[in-house]
Amino acid sequence: MRKILSMNENWLFTGPDGRTVPISVPHTWNNLDGQDGGNDYRRCLCVYEKTFPMPEHDEMERVYLQFDGVNSECEVRLNGRTVCTHEGGYSCFRKDITDRLTENNKLTVSVSNRPNDRVYPQNADFTFYGGIYRDVKLIVLSDLHFDMDHHGGTGIQVSAKPSDDYLSGTAVIRTWRNTGLGTVHITVTDANGHIVASGDGDSVCLPLPNAHLWNGVEDPYLYTATAQLIYVEKVEDEISTRFGIRDFRCDPRDGFFLNGRRYPLRGVSRHQDRKGLGNALTREMHREDMDIICEMGANTIRLAHYQHDQYFYDLCDERGMVVWAEIPYISEHMPNGRENTISQMKELIVQCYNHPSIVCWGVSNEITISTKDKQDMLDNHRVLNDLCHRMDPTRFTTLACYAMCGPFNPVAHITDVVSWNLYLGWYVPGLFLNDLWMEFFHTVYPDRCLGYSEYGCEGMPNLHASHPRRGDHSEEYQAIYHEYMLKCFERHPWMWATHVWNMFDFAADARNQGGEPGMNHKGLVTFDRKTKKDSFYLYKAWWSDEPFVHICSKRFVDRTESKIEVKVYSNLNEVTLFVNGDKLETKHGEHVFTFTVPMSAETKVRAVSGECADKAVFRRVSKPNPAYVLKDAGDKGANWTNKE
Repeated sequence: MRKILSMNENWLFTGPDGRTVPISVPHTWNNLDGQDGGNDYRRCLCVYEKTFPMPEHDEMERVYLQFDGVNSECEVRLNGRTVCTHEGGYSCFRKDITDRLTENNKLTVSVSNRPNDRVYPQNADFTFYGGIYRDVKLIVLSDLHFDMDHHGGTGIQVSAKPSDDYLSGTAVIRTWRNTGLGTVHITVTDANGHIVASGDGDSVCLPLPNAHLWNGVEDPYLYTATAQLIYVEKVEDEISTRFGIRDFRCDPRDGFFLNGRRYPLRGVSRHQDRKGLGNALTREMHREDMDIICEMGANTIRLAHYQHDQYFYDLCDERGMVVWAEIPYISEHMPNGRENTISQMKELIVQCYNHPSIVCWGVSNEITISTKDKQDMLDNHRVLNDLCHRMDPTRFTTLACYAMCGPFNPVAHITDVVSWNLYLGWYVPGLFLNDLWMEFFHTVYPDRCLGYSEYGCEGMPNLHASHPRRGDHSEEYQAIYHEYMLKCFERHPWMWATHVWNMFDFAADARNQGGEPGMNHKGLVTFDRKTKKDSFYLYKAWWSDEPFVHICSKRFVDRTESKIEVKVYSNLNEVTLFVNGDKLETKHGEHVFTFTVPMSAETKVRAVSGECADKAVFRRVSKPNPAYVLKDAGDKGANWTNKE
C-alpha cells in the first residue's frame, strides 16, 4: 500500500541576498517585503536544496516526488539532473524519481517569481509570493498503480447526481491506471463507513438507493469512493475520494438552485495569504479562515484568483460551501500565455473534479483591464470555455468582468453565466448606481444569469468618522456601504450569486495610497484575523442563525458631540439599549437598530436581546482623538498619517 513521507523539513534556502539559511517548508521569501508597499518586493530566482536518504522501497515499488504548490515557475533537479519543470504557482505536480535515486540524494529546486509574458498571473492587485509555499512529499507505491502522471490528479473521478425524485442517486466512477494487469474493485461507503454500493471495472455506474444529498450548509453529507487495483489476489494500490450527491442550476429570473430548490448564493471571496507569512499557511490557519466564514453565515465562497490548497476545498465540502473555482487568468491577456491558461485550467479541473462544493469553473478575472489583442483574448476565452465543458460537462462556466467592461462587451457573453466586479459607491460616487446597473442588465439580457463577483469598500478598524463619507477608509463608511448593498441584493433576488470582496484584508504590495501601504483593506476581517470589523457583524445579522447582538463603532470611543448615534446589529427582532444602567429604548426591526444616545463624560452602553448582550463605553471629549489625522481625501480615497 502507499506510504507518504513528508519532505517539509531540513531545507537550505539561498535567497536574493545570496545568503544560505536553514528553513522548513511551507516557505516564501516575500512574507514581509510583499506586504509593506512600494511595489518593490523581490521577484527573483531563489534556490532550495535538501539532502535525503533513499526511502525504503523494494524493486516492485515506485517513488514519486510531489509538490503541492510552488510559485510560480520551478526547475527540479535530483543529483544534478533535471527531473521536471513546472509553470504555474497554485497547483500540485509530481514526478516519478525512482530511477534517479541513490543511497544519498541531493534535491535542488530553483524557484522563480520573476516577471515574464508566459505564466499567469503577472498583473493583478495582490502579491505574487515566491517560494515552495505548500507541502512537499514522497509517495512510495506499487509498480502497478493508479495514474499519478495526469495533471496532478489522483486517478479517480466521481460524477454523482440525484434521480428526479431526489430520493435516490447514481455515481459514475472512473479510474485510470498505469497497467493493463489486474482488475479494479470499487466500493462506496456512507459517512458512517457502511458499504452502500460496489462494482468491478475501470468505469462503473453505481445506483445509490436512499441517497443522502449534499445539501449545502444545512447538510453537507459526504460519501467515500474507494478503488482497489487487484492483481493475483493482492491489492497493489488503493485510492479514495469523498464526493457528494447533488445537482444545481442557475435561472436568470430565480437565481441559483440546489437540489431542485431556490438557494440564493450569498457569500465572500477569499485570498489565502496571512500577515507575516504570505501564502505559507498551516492547516490550522485554513481551518480558522473557514470557521470565521461559517460564523458569519455565508453559504458560498469565490476562491480567488487561483487554485487554492486542496485542504481548503475539503473544508468547503465538509461545511457545505458552494464554491466558484478559477485560474489566475487575470487583468491582462498575454498572447504568449495561452498555453499556460490551458495547462492551469486542466490542472484545476483534474485535481478538483471530485469536490461537491465546486459548482463552476472561472475562466478569467477583469481580463479587459489591459488587453491589446482583443481577438486573441476572445479566442483564448472560447478555447477555455470549450475545454471546461469537454473536461467537465457537469458544471457551468463563469467569469468576472471589470467594472469598465460594458454589458455589451462580447467577453461577457462567452461563458454560461457572468458576474461583475463593481465598486459603485466606493471608487465612484452613487450607491444607487448598483440598482440601476442590475436593472439595466436584466432588462437588456433577461435570459442571462448575472452575479456580483466583487463588491466592497475599504475599512480600517482604527479609522473612524462621525460623518463618514466615501473614500475615508473609516469603519463607519464601510458599514454604511454594505448596509446598502445587502438591501440592494434583496431587491434583486434573481442574482445567481454575490461575493463580498473580501473576507479578509490581503497584501497588494503595489498599493501605496489609502490606509496602510501594501494592503487592501476591503476585508470584513483584518489581515491577522484578530479583528472582525463592524461589517462582519452586519453580514452575520443577515445570514447567520446564531443569536447575537453587536454594538457598532465600539473602537470609536472619544466623541465630541452632545448626542451620538449608536447602531446595533442583530439577527433578533428586538433590541433594548441601556445607557449608564438605565433603559433608554426598545426597538423592533431587522438587522440594524439605531438609537440616539445623550453623551456624558463617560457613557456606558449595553444592548440586550433575550439572552444576548453587548456593551461599549464612549467618552465625551472637547477635541477629537489626534491619533489619526486626515491629510487628503477625494475620489481616489484617503491618505492617513499615524501621528502616534
